[in-house]
Amino acid sequence: MSYTVVLCDNKTVDPTTQSEILEAAGATIEILDEKTESAVADAVRGADGIIVDAGTPITEAALAGTETLRVVGRAGIGVDNIDVDAAAANDITVVNVPDYCLDEVSTHALSLLLACVRAVPHYDREVKDGTWDWATGQPLHRMAGRTLGLAGFGRIARRLASKLRAYRLDVVAQDPNVDAATMEDYGVEKVSFEGLLDRSDFLSVHTPLFEETRHLFSTEEFERMRDDAIVVNTSRGPVLDEDALVAALDDGEIAKAGLDVLDSEPPSPDNPLFDREDVVLTPHVGWYSEESRADLSRGVASDVAAVLQGEAPSNPVDPETPWL
Repeated sequence: MSYTVVLCDNKTVDPTTQSEILEAAGATIEILDEKTESAVADAVRGADGIIVDAGTPITEAALAGTETLRVVGRAGIGVDNIDVDAAAANDITVVNVPDYCLDEVSTHALSLLLACVRAVPHYDREVKDGTWDWATGQPLHRMAGRTLGLAGFGRIARRLASKLRAYRLDVVAQDPNVDAATMEDYGVEKVSFEGLLDRSDFLSVHTPLFEETRHLFSTEEFERMRDDAIVVNTSRGPVLDEDALVAALDDGEIAKAGLDVLDSEPPSPDNPLFDREDVVLTPHVGWYSEESRADLSRGVASDVAAVLQGEAPSNPVDPETPWL
C-alpha cells in the first residue's frame, strides 16, 4: 500500500534518514517549504502523514480540510504548535520524540548557567578587543553552596539534576505533576512555585508551553526573585515575558539571563536583549548534536511509518497529558 507523507523541515531532521525509513514503508515524500497555516492546510489535503518542526502550525483550521491524514509527526519534543485536541477529534495520531536530546539540552542549560556565572562571553570579548584585565567582570560569586531551582521536572530537568551533583549545589524543583518522592530520588527538594522564586539563586526553566504557562515568569515573579539571581531558559521563549525580563534586568531585580529560546524565533533585529552584557543568547541550538539529530530523524520517521502501517507508535502524544 502506498502513502503520501509531507515533510515540512529538511534542516532540523536528516532528510536522507527519514526518506529511507518512510519509503521502505511505502511512502512517497513531498516537501513543503512554506510554513503558514494555509500552506499546511493545502499540503495535508490528500496526505496520509505530515512531519513538522516547532515552527510549523498544525491548527484546527489546517486539519479541517483533510479526510486522509492519519498521523502528525513532531520532529522534536514540545507540541505547543500542534492542536492535539483537534487532531484527536479527527482521529489523527500525534507522535513526538521525547527523549532524543536529553543530554544536549541539559548540557546546554548548564553551559548557559556557567557562561553567566563566570562571565565567559564578557571576558572573551574583552580579551579579543585587547583588554587583559580580570577586574572588568566584577562581581563574580562562587557557585558551590548556592541553590538552583528547576521550573518543571521532566526528562531534561532530571538529567540536569543528575549533572548538578558535581557542582555542590542545593537543587529544588517545582512541578505540580511530579511527587516529592520522585524528586528525592534525584537529590532534589520539591517546593511550591513561590518557594522556587524565593529560594533560587539560579533558575533553570524546563516548563512546556501551554496557555497556562505563557508568561509564567513576568514582572511579579522577577520582582520576587533575588537581585543577584540568574535565569536560564531552554524550554520555550514565551514562558518568559521578555519585556518584563528586560525591565527586571534594568531595575536590578535579577542579575543575568541565559536564553536559548525567545518569544519570537528568529527574533527581530532590534530585540532589546541583543545589546545587553547581562544576557547570553544562543539560537535555539540546545537540542542539537549530530547524534541527537540522527536519533530525532529515525524516531519521528519510524513512528509515522508505524501508524501508517497500522502498528502502535512508540511515542504517541496523549491529548490529556501532552507535556509527558
